[in-house]
Amino acid sequence: MKTTNLLAGTLLATTALLGPAVAQEAGNVTIVLAEEPDLVEPCMATRSNIGRIVLENISETLTELDVHGDKGLTPRLATSWEQTSDTTWRFHLRKGVTFSNGSAFDAEDVKHSFERAQSSEISCEISRYYEGISITPTVVDAHTIDFTTDPAQPILPLLMTLLTIVPSETPIEFTREPVGTGPYTLSDWQPGQSITLTRRDDYWGDAPAVSQANYVFRADPSVRAAMVATGEADIAPSISAVDATTDLDAAYPNSETTYLRIDQSQAPLGDKRVREALNLAIDREAFIGTILAEGTQIATAINVPTTLGWNPDTKPWPYDPERAKALLAEAKADGVPVDKEILLVGRTGNFPGATETFEAIQSMLSDVGFNIRLQMVEVAEHEQYYSKPFVDTQPVLVGAQHDNSRGDPVFSMYFKYHSDGRQSGMNDPHADELIEEATAATGEARQALWSELFGYLYDDVVADVLLFHMVGHARVGANIGFTPTIATNSQLQLSEISLK
Repeated sequence: MKTTNLLAGTLLATTALLGPAVAQEAGNVTIVLAEEPDLVEPCMATRSNIGRIVLENISETLTELDVHGDKGLTPRLATSWEQTSDTTWRFHLRKGVTFSNGSAFDAEDVKHSFERAQSSEISCEISRYYEGISITPTVVDAHTIDFTTDPAQPILPLLMTLLTIVPSETPIEFTREPVGTGPYTLSDWQPGQSITLTRRDDYWGDAPAVSQANYVFRADPSVRAAMVATGEADIAPSISAVDATTDLDAAYPNSETTYLRIDQSQAPLGDKRVREALNLAIDREAFIGTILAEGTQIATAINVPTTLGWNPDTKPWPYDPERAKALLAEAKADGVPVDKEILLVGRTGNFPGATETFEAIQSMLSDVGFNIRLQMVEVAEHEQYYSKPFVDTQPVLVGAQHDNSRGDPVFSMYFKYHSDGRQSGMNDPHADELIEEATAATGEARQALWSELFGYLYDDVVADVLLFHMVGHARVGANIGFTPTIATNSQLQLSEISLK
């Protein structure tokens, strides 16, 4: 970050007190995030606290979705692609690309990256987006690779926006020293303090303006906002709506949906009346403009309304605590153990106001007769409640967010709602059938099947407690050019930053 001579002395003086958070010389930026990643692993880049550091900075994908305009799907490490049969897509790879360790990029790296991400030896986040689809990569030559799918996948090139590429010699174990083809390398990691990325001189593409990025971590959104206001940091991609009051702040469309995942295998949550009572007990309107930003929408699906097949016939649950109490009483009379303690798990740095949101939800659920214990946890501990095999020894509601900025429910539905899905809390044969049919369908049939599934999950199953489609707020320093987008919650490309 550039500073005037007048401010330089002040910034240098505060460095000793504030540690590595101060942005120093020209070309360097400091980015303050809510959560420190527990690892910097490319195949985990779909997790927001990792993706904002890794995705397209260290590790690149074959294709990329244009979030700034209307270009749709664009080339990255693949220069072009075509469908050679109903079940096979061919990708032509960029030549002259090297990894940060000096090795040349080729089709064997792509094949290994996909097989590594799918391996049962490690639990890669990106593999969940391919659940329910059998995909086989086949090397044609050094710069050509085929992907054969079962069932046919009309949007496979879109699915490739998530596959982070690593060298073929990368072991099938999580790494703390990622090697990628991107414009930056991980040059320093001080656990608990900071992570530093440094620009590569031998990157295949245009050189970004940012020469070094220093990531620091502060849980309090007000602290993050203040750091940018005082010049201690340059970008805070997530601040609270309460703090977004200056001309440095920008609201951006957020593809995140906040919800409570219900594990229906545990009583009393397997009873539909209990799930209805959970939904009726929460006054969603009370959160908007108070804890959460104006513009936050009440959710009726795990995907935002711009997603293919979104069902406009689903209507928000009313706030009706008396009806919730009556449903619990009815279930109790039938022998359902509605008094059993239910654990509500929230992720502390998931979004600004997360703790306050889950505290309010706990209170509302308790008011209608639920026995709720709230436990706020960090991201690594949260994962053991969120993904199978679950650690639950009691009924659990998992407070979480789901990000699908790519426009098709295939990125959500199998792993969230299929009986075999990694984060599914339900087992419903009809839902399984709809998911499988929609995943393989095209055109109007695909849209109609997804729409039917949205309605079935919401109205018939009452699969979870859908809460809000979120609005994000970022603070960007005066000396930085950066425009947050719908992708900012999951990635932050340093190449999109300009220095004034």
